[in-house]
Amino acid sequence: MKCRNRILFLCVLVLASALSVWGQGVVDSEAVRPSGISPGPVRKARAVTAKDKEDADVSSTPARKARAVTAKDKEDADVSPTPARKTQTEKSTHARSRRTHAKPKETPESTPEPTEFTPQGIPKTGAASVIVVDAHNGQTLYEKNPDQMRAAASTQKLLTALIVSERGFLDQPVTVQQIDTMADPVKLNIKPGDTYQRIDLLRALLVKSPNDVARCLARDNAGSVEAFAEVMNRRARELGAVNSHFVNPNGLPMPGQYSTARDLSMIARAAYANPTIRSIVCLPQLVFRYANGRTRELENTNKVLRRLPYCNGMKTGYTEAAGHCLICSGSRAGRDVIVVVLGDSKAGVWRDASALLSWGLWM
Repeated sequence: MKCRNRILFLCVLVLASALSVWGQGVVDSEAVRPSGISPGPVRKARAVTAKDKEDADVSSTPARKARAVTAKDKEDADVSPTPARKTQTEKSTHARSRRTHAKPKETPESTPEPTEFTPQGIPKTGAASVIVVDAHNGQTLYEKNPDQMRAAASTQKLLTALIVSERGFLDQPVTVQQIDTMADPVKLNIKPGDTYQRIDLLRALLVKSPNDVARCLARDNAGSVEAFAEVMNRRARELGAVNSHFVNPNGLPMPGQYSTARDLSMIARAAYANPTIRSIVCLPQLVFRYANGRTRELENTNKVLRRLPYCNGMKTGYTEAAGHCLICSGSRAGRDVIVVVLGDSKAGVWRDASALLSWGLWM
C-alpha cells in the first residue's frame, strides 16, 4: 500500500513539472509573436537571420542606403551634374559636355502658337515682311510688305556664300588673319595663322553662321571686307536685287546696310540653284576640324530643317534691329519653294516659315 502511494506521488510530481514547462513555452511563444498575427509556429533565430539577410537586399540599412543613393546620383550626374562633378565635366571635351547635359525645356516664348489662316487658306504671320516664291521660275505665290527695306541679319550670308562658291577653287587653303577674328558675338574662334580649306569654312558659314568665318572668306576673296561689300552689291544687282545695299559679309548692324524680302528671295533662288550650296544648307549638323586637330560638332541653326522632312535649307538670321529672320526652302513632288520671313519673333519665325513652306508646297 505504501509503495503504491509513493508511485502515485511521483506521477503527480512529473505531471506538475510537465505542465510548468508547457506553460512557460506558451508564455515565451506569446512574447515573441507580434500582435495581430494568428497563433502559429515561431521562427527560430537562425531563420529570422536568413530573412533579415534577404530583406537587406530590398531595404538597405542607412549605410547601404547611402551607397544606393550615391549610385543613383552617379546616374543622374549624366543629366544634371553636382557641383563637384560639374567641375569634372567642364574639364572634359566639348563633345562629351553636350552628351552629358540635358537640353533645357522650351520656355513659353519658344513654344509656337497654333497657326491661323485667312479665308483663302493662307497662313497668317506675325512677321514684318514675307514672300513665298517658286524656286524655279521666281513666281510670287504670296507676299506681305515684300519691298520694305529692312536689316537682313545673317540671311545675307547666302550672298557671301554664293560669291565664294561661284569663284571656285574650294580646295585651296585659306590662312586666318588677325583682322578676320574681329567679329562678335557668334564666332567659331578660328585663330590667326591657322589654315583651312575654303570648302570647310564655307560649310561652317552656312551651317552655324559664325561671323569670323564670314570675314575670313570675304577678305580671302576680295582682299578686304570693304572690297568684298562692293562685290556683294554688284552681284546683287546682277540678280535683280536692286533695293539692297550691303556693307559687310556677315549681316552685323551697320549704317546704310539693308535689303528686302523680295531681293533676298532673288539671292536665295541663285543660291538654291548652286549645287555646292544646296549640298551644305541641307545638313542638320557638321563636324568641323580645327587646325590643331580638335573637332567640334556644329548644329544647323535652321530648326525648320529638323521639323519638316521636306525642308532642305537655307539660312537663319537675327539681330535686335532685324528681329528673327529666316530664308527656308523645300521640295515636294517636283515643286520647289523658297520662303523669306523678316522681322519675326523668336517663336513665330519657325511657326510662320513652317506654315508658309507647307502651304506653298501643297497649294
